Amino acid sequence: MSCATTLPPQLDGKGCLTYSRCVPTMTAKKKCCKDKPRCKKCPVVLKRLADAGCAERLDLRHYVVDKKVKKKVLKTARER
Repeated sequence: MSCATTLPPQLDGKGCLTYSRCVPTMTAKKKCCKDKPRCKKCPVVLKRLADAGCAERLDLRHYVVDKKVKKKVLKTARER
């Protein structure tokens, strides 16, 4: 997973500095390697995570993945 750049700190309503979170983006591989279990960058896994609501598809191969994907959801997405 790569991490997009963070935005500069901004002042919130209370006068405190806030930092925006680093959003992890992933690029799917072009082809599945047919491992068991599937690897995390497999296009099938990322599609299943998007269907489960844990990722958002940007274009054909790029996804924004939630920082905290539950282990059970990831395990279900990776199974063959």
